[in-house]
Amino acid sequence: MNATHSFSVPDLARILGLSEGDTVQEIGWDEDCDSSLSEAVEDIIDAELFDEDSTEICTAVLLWWRDGDGDLVDMLVDVSRNLDDGGRIWVLHPGAGKPGALESGLVSESAQIVGMVQTKAALLGQWQGSCLVSRGAK
Repeated sequence: MNATHSFSVPDLARILGLSEGDTVQEIGWDEDCDSSLSEAVEDIIDAELFDEDSTEICTAVLLWWRDGDGDLVDMLVDVSRNLDDGGRIWVLHPGAGKPGALESGLVSESAQIVGMVQTKAALLGQWQGSCLVSRGAK
């Protein structure tokens, strides 16, 4: 791994709560996404990311999501099927004012509908990250 990217691997590991040996699935990646974020996550976990067709159980999911991608509630239900107990979904969406930016509150409202809560938010380059976990998870 050890790619050159714009994210500090130790800082990103702390922000995302990932470490070597974790399993991560990436869903919704497209040309507008920040590939250096994906590469940094691969460096952290010392493995490749599972693609969106994988049915492997994961520690975390990186869900790239933009306005117009569909129903976030439906996607969260689908994505959560591959999560390990205590796993988390990082919804990565364009920051406010950027093309594809989400309506304010959409991620947390969608999370509540599917029995999840937002535990943290982080600015990750041009993308906003929202961490979702099942209610009662630590």
